[in-house]
This record gives sequence, C-alpha cells and structure tokens, in this order.
Amino acid sequence: MTKFSILDLAPIREGGNAKQALVESVDIAQHAENWNYERFWVAEHHNMRGIASAATSVVIGHLAGNTHKIRVGAGGIMLPNHSPLVIAEQFGTLATLYGNRIDLGLGRAPGADQYTMQALRRSVSEEVSEFPRNVVELQHYLKPAEQNQRIIATPGEGTNVPLYILGSSLFGAQLAGMLGLPFAFASHFAPKAMNDAIEIYRNSFKASDQIERPYLLLGFNICAADDLETATFLRTSSIKSLINLRRGSPGKLPPPEYNFEKNLTDSEREMAQSMGKCSAVGDTITVKKEISDFLDRTKADELILNCSVFDHEARLRSYEIASEVMTEINAKRSEEIPAAVNYP
Repeated sequence: MTKFSILDLAPIREGGNAKQALVESVDIAQHAENWNYERFWVAEHHNMRGIASAATSVVIGHLAGNTHKIRVGAGGIMLPNHSPLVIAEQFGTLATLYGNRIDLGLGRAPGADQYTMQALRRSVSEEVSEFPRNVVELQHYLKPAEQNQRIIATPGEGTNVPLYILGSSLFGAQLAGMLGLPFAFASHFAPKAMNDAIEIYRNSFKASDQIERPYLLLGFNICAADDLETATFLRTSSIKSLINLRRGSPGKLPPPEYNFEKNLTDSEREMAQSMGKCSAVGDTITVKKEISDFLDRTKADELILNCSVFDHEARLRSYEIASEVMTEINAKRSEEIPAAVNYP
C-alpha cells in the first residue's frame, strides 16, 4: 500500500491574509484526517509574502491541537537556520503534548536569501557542510540521555521524534541512505534529479534504529477537479506563482487565469512542462492514470501531495479526489498482489 500525505505551505492568497491562510490550513488538515491521509506537513520559508508557515513549529502545534489522529510535522525545518538543541526542544515539546503524531523533516537549504539568512542567524558563517553533523547532534538530543550527558533537551530527550531527510539534489539522498533515515525528495519542483536521487538513496541505504529498509517519499503536484477544463484553469495559479518566484518577484498566490500559458516565454513554458512530470492535472480518470504511472515508475512508499489552488473549496475538492484515487489504486494493488504470488 502506498501512503499519501499533504505538503502545505499555508498559502496566502491575493486579497487574503496570513490568518485566513492558517485557518484554511487547519480546515484542510481536518478534512485530510477524515480522508485517510497519513500526514500533514508544513514547510519553513522566510521573508515570503505568500507563505504563512514561517514559524513552523508554532503552526504544527496549532494543527496538531485541532486534529486527532493524522500525523503532523515539518517538511521541513531548514536546520542551518537553527541550533539543533532548540529544534530538539521545540519538537520534543510537540511530541510531549501530542504523542506519536509528530514528524521532523530536515533540509539543508536556508529557505531564504542571504539578507534574510543574516537576519535569522545574525551570521552567515554556518556552512551547509555542517548539516550532517547537525542532524546527528539533533538525533542525539531526541534519544534517551546517556550517563553523565552534559546537555539534555527538556522536553525532547527520549521522545525519539522520527527524522526525515528532505532534498532536491543528490546530497540528501546520500545522507539519508548513510544515516538510515526516510528520504523525502522534492520531485514536485525538482523532477530532473529524481531518478538519480532514488537510485542513490536505495543503493546507499544502511539499516538504523529508526527503519530497517529504505522508505521513499516523493513530492507530487495535484490539481484535480470534476472536469479537465476546470482543473487546467485552476492549475494556472501555481504556474504563475512559480514563474513569479523564478523572476525574483515572489508574492501571494495569484488567482487563476484563462489562456495564461499562451503568454509565456519558451523558457517559462518549458518550466511549466517540467513541473508536469511529477504532477496530475485533470478529472478523476486522468489523475488516477497519472498517479498510477508515476508509482509504477518510482515504486515510492509514499506520495506527498501539494496543491496550490486559489479557491479554498476547489482546493479541498482536489485533495478529496486525490484521496479517492489513492484508495482505489491501493485497493486494486492489494487484489493483484495475491494473484501474482499464487500464479508466478
């Protein structure tokens, strides 16, 4: 069975505000819980006028406090911005309050420009090469304390909050394999490196106390609607948002626009097409085929779905259709597995 989850950026819409975005994120998490999504992750971004999840651990606490069973976590915390001890204390506190429902995904990118990095850290001397050491240090704080251990995360020690390595390049794949941790690849916006990252992760994996075999999560864009025309129209919001980001002018999530792609440059159109390699856009039948084909190619253990749709109700509907599709796919595969065993 392939698990399915949500990556949410708490998008702030044009004409909207951060409070509205956070209220809508809670609503989606509550629906996702009823639609059998495995987890609901929010991501750390700073100095982004269109993203309301900058204080990631605070948002996770709010989401966990308004849900009951769905796992909630970070996808992810950009560890170079923080002390490992502080993150251990924050997520140890969350685990203490909400039990075994908290995930901690870790990335090595700063998630910000150099001026924002300096504002966050007061120094930009911290090298990304320190990321592996910081991951191990953080992992140490979350384990039971050793005898005479001088620094103990309280809360945090002994919570064993599960760690996930996030990546959009081959570095994260190597590190996740070496440490024996689950690996979440950002294929929803970096599809070109996906196949190599998958191969490196699986080939380099070493069993650990957390997991015994590789566990691969892949980012996947979803824009599902009751008909193809509506889905294609709704999808233009995310394409516009990505292009604005690449142009150096990120902002709030824009409304959809008919015939938007006709005005794109060749490079922008190529960018939109590249996103489509790890995306499903359309009605139920189309989305089911595109997700099935993607799973056949990648053998992912879990899909992390991202949906950037301007209208909240349409966004909910997209996630509802995705849940229905994943349930059907899993049911079909569970029927096929015994047949394959009985009739090799």
